[in-house]
Amino acid sequence: MAQKARPRRTRAATPGWKLPPLHEARTSTGLKVLVCPRGPLPLVTLRLVLQAGSAHDPAGKEGLAEFAARLLRRGTSRMGAREIDDAVEFVGASLSMGVTEELFVVNITTPAEHLGAMLEVMGQLLRDPVFPEDELTSARTRALAQLANDLDDPALLADRALTRAYWGAHPYGHDPSGRAATVATFSREDLRRFHRERLGPHLALLVVVGAVEPREVFHAAERAFEGWTGGPEMPSQVPVLPGPVLAGRVVVVDKPDQTQSQVRLAGRGFAFGAPDHFPAVVMNVALGGGFTSRLVNEIRVNRGLTYGIGSYFEAHRADGALHVTTFTKTETTAKLLKLTLGELKKMRQKGLAAAELKHAQTYLAGLYPLRTETNDSVAASLAEVKVYGLGTDWIERYQERVRAVTLAQANAAAARYLFAEPPVVVVVGNAEALREQLEPFGEVSVVAATEAE
Repeated sequence: MAQKARPRRTRAATPGWKLPPLHEARTSTGLKVLVCPRGPLPLVTLRLVLQAGSAHDPAGKEGLAEFAARLLRRGTSRMGAREIDDAVEFVGASLSMGVTEELFVVNITTPAEHLGAMLEVMGQLLRDPVFPEDELTSARTRALAQLANDLDDPALLADRALTRAYWGAHPYGHDPSGRAATVATFSREDLRRFHRERLGPHLALLVVVGAVEPREVFHAAERAFEGWTGGPEMPSQVPVLPGPVLAGRVVVVDKPDQTQSQVRLAGRGFAFGAPDHFPAVVMNVALGGGFTSRLVNEIRVNRGLTYGIGSYFEAHRADGALHVTTFTKTETTAKLLKLTLGELKKMRQKGLAAAELKHAQTYLAGLYPLRTETNDSVAASLAEVKVYGLGTDWIERYQERVRAVTLAQANAAAARYLFAEPPVVVVVGNAEALREQLEPFGEVSVVAATEAE
């Protein structure tokens, strides 16, 4: 057995809100364990993240990571699905799993006295899932039914169509849930191969936050994950997107029965933690990231064209995008688009007012403490900064960095990201009523709803 590293204690000496002292070690199998002792409530969050999100789905098997997350808790070599559920519920714990574009996440919240037992459950799920054939068949049927139901949700269709139009064949170019055509092909061997090739200890991180003693956690983790093998030893490189795939074009997803249009726009963004991350997110609050933003005031309040409009940055490890999302009546779709693009152009060219910057900074800095209120939120934040290599001062100095953004920096971010190049435009609605309206905004293509999932 490989020699274990001795636990080391680290603490970021930075101003602002302080994390408790952090303790790190690796198990003999290579799993990195980060412990953040935090009281006084006798509760603990265990958050295990692996670099095995939907961007790592095999070609032709889009949605496999999320499907594996559904099946992981349905039985191990030692416990059936009912036994796993009973073990978790008996001690008053909760177990959840899911994926993002980047990560495969297993999360357990438990009373502190049952930490060892819950680590053992987590270890079994990661080491020895069996993916029973009957559970697989049932899960596949439910997943296909959900995808079919999703076709009746115009907002969800718009989001998925925009993902495909912006990212194309890039690893970020599909919804984590996949497509009906790929989900229908999932087999037990697909799941076993995914587990063997992606769910291993070398790139995994276990974050433990709560009323714990670090050495006890390290010993319990060593026992729980003993013998865990497989998975990659080096991170996979996700490429940067050369440019939005359908930049300057308009995709209409045809839903003839709709009297409203779901409207989505996307343009170039940035990778998580980019040098201008803070100027960009502060600027976006003034644009469309808050209830008193320019887009809300102009499009919703002053013009009454929608009940909701907003903007946000989607930021991943390799790349990102700026999104604008809204809806309106079919007959006012072109008017809404014209005004929305006009507001972005105005801020891109003229920048923010000093009062807008101050308001955005106050809003963002005031919201951030919510990310440090619970063990779950602290564990999620710690996992995020570790995965993206940002250091714990990203958490402790977040408010300070928000408040340090200058007007010149925010305006530079506006000039760079607010659709200086034509965006991708996606509209879900009645194509016959929309095509002529949308022709001034770019080359229009029409797709069926079944092609937009």
